[in-house]
Amino acid sequence: MTKTMGLLVMAYGTPYKESDIEPYYTDIRRGKKPSEAEIQDLKDRYEAIGGLSPLAGVTQDQAKAIQTRLNEVYDDIEFKLYIGLKHIHPFIEDAVEDMHQDGIEEAVTVVLAPHYSNFSVGSYNKRAQEKAKSFGISLTHVEHYYHQDKFIQYWKEQVNETLTEIPESEHEDTVLIVSAHSLPERMIMESNDPYPSELESSANMLEQASNIKNVAIGWQSEGNTGTPWLGPDVQDLTRSLYESQGYKHYIYTPLGFVCNHLEVLYDNDVECKDVCDDLGVNYYRPNMPNTNPLFIEAIVDEIKSLL
Repeated sequence: MTKTMGLLVMAYGTPYKESDIEPYYTDIRRGKKPSEAEIQDLKDRYEAIGGLSPLAGVTQDQAKAIQTRLNEVYDDIEFKLYIGLKHIHPFIEDAVEDMHQDGIEEAVTVVLAPHYSNFSVGSYNKRAQEKAKSFGISLTHVEHYYHQDKFIQYWKEQVNETLTEIPESEHEDTVLIVSAHSLPERMIMESNDPYPSELESSANMLEQASNIKNVAIGWQSEGNTGTPWLGPDVQDLTRSLYESQGYKHYIYTPLGFVCNHLEVLYDNDVECKDVCDDLGVNYYRPNMPNTNPLFIEAIVDEIKSLL
């Protein structure tokens, strides 16, 4: 007999249209309305990548791909998909309420972020858990999947393919910059959060699996809170690597992200590329996972290990 199980896919969310920008930004800032200048800055960033972020559509596609693969893998479970977002509708709580209305009693949750932090994946899980508890829904949480073989295989293939664009004689002059979204330093250090060590582990596994010779770890997309965030920032790191090592080729793999969106298309493809252009060196950024089968399989493999 086949049982129905909820699949709650959670993600950050992004504005669907220009009028969403202000409420979206206000939610990120915990209810504090942004200034006109801050809103304009965000609009300018979206404009620089060709309009609004493609994140909303990609999140839908990734979630459906995970559901499809799970339903292929399991004969005795039918997974029903729900999407819950952190900063815009449908919010995480709305998705859990939808599960309740559909009679779902058990669900697995996954956040579209490969590394665990109490302040990222943990916060999504907490919101889902609190709402699910009020309805008596049992949740199984995927906490991370950066360590899954197929996740590393995906990035190994991307790095090795990028290396073919660089003369082999210049591979010693090439560096891979592995990065994730920065978080406030004090929160991470005071809680002994696993986030930095998980990114370091990702970088080590990718270095061992691929043909890259030089690897550095950086952080990106930090918020403007007036307090220190995890560093070095990838732009500062690029300059310091150039000054200390003289690398000619810089490959950016933002492993903490899983698809094309503002933080990659602007913070990497615009800002990091500007630094490379300024230094007279070459910028490379392999394709993001999006709905690549290896990436989807990595998440499915992690779910299989939990159920």
